[in-house]
Amino acid sequence: MRCFKIMLGLALLLVAPVIGFSQSADGVTAKVDAIFASFDKPDSPGCALGVIKDGKLIYARGYGKANLEHGIPNGSKLVYDIGSTSKQFAAASILLLAQSGKLSLEDDVRKFIPELPSYPKTILIRHLIHHTSGLRDYLTLFSLAGINFDDTTTEADALKIIVRQQALNFTPGDEWLYSNSGYFLLSIIIKRASGKSYPEFAKENIFDPLGMKHTLVLDNHKRIVPMRATGYSPRAGGFQTEMSNFEQTGDGAVMTSVEDLLLWDQNFYEPKVGGKAFLDQMHTVGLFNDGKKLDYASGLFIEEYKGLRKVSHGGSWAGYRSELVRFPDQKFSVACLCNLGTVNPSAFAQQVADIYLADQFKATETKALTLRGAPPKLPDPITLTAEQLAEYAGAYFSEELDTTYKLVVGNGKLFSIDRNETKRPLTPRTRELFTLMQGAQFEFTRDAAGKVTGFGVNAGRIRGVRFVRQMK
Repeated sequence: MRCFKIMLGLALLLVAPVIGFSQSADGVTAKVDAIFASFDKPDSPGCALGVIKDGKLIYARGYGKANLEHGIPNGSKLVYDIGSTSKQFAAASILLLAQSGKLSLEDDVRKFIPELPSYPKTILIRHLIHHTSGLRDYLTLFSLAGINFDDTTTEADALKIIVRQQALNFTPGDEWLYSNSGYFLLSIIIKRASGKSYPEFAKENIFDPLGMKHTLVLDNHKRIVPMRATGYSPRAGGFQTEMSNFEQTGDGAVMTSVEDLLLWDQNFYEPKVGGKAFLDQMHTVGLFNDGKKLDYASGLFIEEYKGLRKVSHGGSWAGYRSELVRFPDQKFSVACLCNLGTVNPSAFAQQVADIYLADQFKATETKALTLRGAPPKLPDPITLTAEQLAEYAGAYFSEELDTTYKLVVGNGKLFSIDRNETKRPLTPRTRELFTLMQGAQFEFTRDAAGKVTGFGVNAGRIRGVRFVRQMK
């Protein structure tokens, strides 16, 4: 009975709303609650919400359950994996090291990671921060190599596949393409420049000084994380757990709560960590080689929304989704941390901001992010004969992925089979270009005699990964 009373008290504490002046007769908080109504029930995962104004948590609530097995509700004190919202902490750690003279943003990345190939143009640390390095995304490479995301992967695994890449997506600084590889490599640079692991450095230089007692960088998937919400994904008739066994950091891996994010958010107005120069650098957007500005700074998107300055970053990993959005001139922020892999906390957080800031918006048009153009339209599918398809059949090896794909013909179609024996149909667009149903493109090459010799794969955040045909 005593244990039951303690658990009941904890549950009430976790769901109790924190109400400030935001609660008014016009039902502002009722409108906010309506956004999350579909999750506000005992048999569903959901979200933890925090609305921040002038350094105070003016409204906080949990919707749905943090743990379905034990009936623990979501709430502002619970800890969630925030996925790529973590990137701002890796960038902040690099900026702090730059302040202390341990590195420069203009340093060649190979100064700290000599294992990387020497590409035709130097990759600088700032290229990693701004996603302009051209490095292929290691998560996409993992997927192409047949690594199951339920597997345990380590820092060594991620570094190994990155350094195997013989080419870049593009010349560093020429384009913007979101790459988890860059932020993972920042964690390696932090360790080698500071002499401490990234989790240790962030704890000593960011989390502890700000009093973020429930925040950590998780580099051991077996570690017990107090107050952690369980991640979930849908399944027929309900939900299943969706947790990560990945142990590499930098691009993600920060575990935190709404209440701890309040302390981080406040540092952008009254810095206990870094000072004004640090804050200015955190918000300084990157530049392309031609001098044009990006809309991406240090792990933060910088944009304008309905006439107001907006700083934000979302996250998506395993069964977790997150968003922290700040309107700095209004000293207003929304943190939304969710434990269901199919929700969109970025949209939820924006809807909450729309309610609170409705009378402060200055324009109806929102400036679009100027990060990169839309991908070119693919040719329509074509039909090839069985004889034509047979030209592509065979085994193809990729040194960059250390894996072999088999291409086989059956039932009038060409199929790709990876190392896990997963068989997927390839759709011909031209004699040289085929696509997988997931969107990956296979661009085939031929020798002078017209024989197929290999192909390059373009898939989302990677371009041109080479496969060479294995001759019998």
